[in-house]
Amino acid sequence: MNRAKVVIIEDEPDIIEVMSYNLTREGFLVSASRNGVDGLSLVRNQSPALVLLDLMLPGIDGLSICQQLKSDPITRNISIIIVSAKGEESDVVIGLGLGADDYIAKPFSPRELLARVKAVLRRSPRQEGHHKDRIQIKELMIDTVRHEVSISDVQIKLTATEFKLLFQLASQPGRAFTREQLLNRVVGDGVIVVDRNIDVHIRSVRKKLGHYSQMIETIRGVGYRFKED
Repeated sequence: MNRAKVVIIEDEPDIIEVMSYNLTREGFLVSASRNGVDGLSLVRNQSPALVLLDLMLPGIDGLSICQQLKSDPITRNISIIIVSAKGEESDVVIGLGLGADDYIAKPFSPRELLARVKAVLRRSPRQEGHHKDRIQIKELMIDTVRHEVSISDVQIKLTATEFKLLFQLASQPGRAFTREQLLNRVVGDGVIVVDRNIDVHIRSVRKKLGHYSQMIETIRGVGYRFKED
């Protein structure tokens, strides 16, 4: 992961400075642009592992950049973290729907920045290996072959939908999922379901997981995320 390339597209110099300093100190190779047009060109020329993308940019806005990168076969596997200000929750949801991997809300701490960057890079298409048959988090075990969930070897009875939902979240810890994304993965595209129904399933899963329920985090205005252990 060290020496991985990161491109920052952000129009605020102070934020670029904070990001660049902390990422460089961790061993990342950092480049930055303060407008959308140059930023998009920079990404295409450098083919970085990850892009930190502001939404409000001169030239081309962040959502348009995200859409262009994710629709291009050459750049679609580049990981994207949206950097958003308060009041942009709807844009964050759209960005995640376009294929962004996660988001950071301004203001943020250097520690949060590095944690998010490292988490996204760990699960990126360039880093992922074969599909896991089991996911183990301390005493919680999710067995995809047996389609079973257990805590301390005690089986937890989940419906098929609840199992798919838990597996989807737990297989990519740290990643933010919108309700629509979860429904599409659990129920399937083309099925008409009210997206708030996902909240009912989440509540049921949490109840059955007991003290492990805290592993499923609610992201206000966006959706859900499985906490990194």
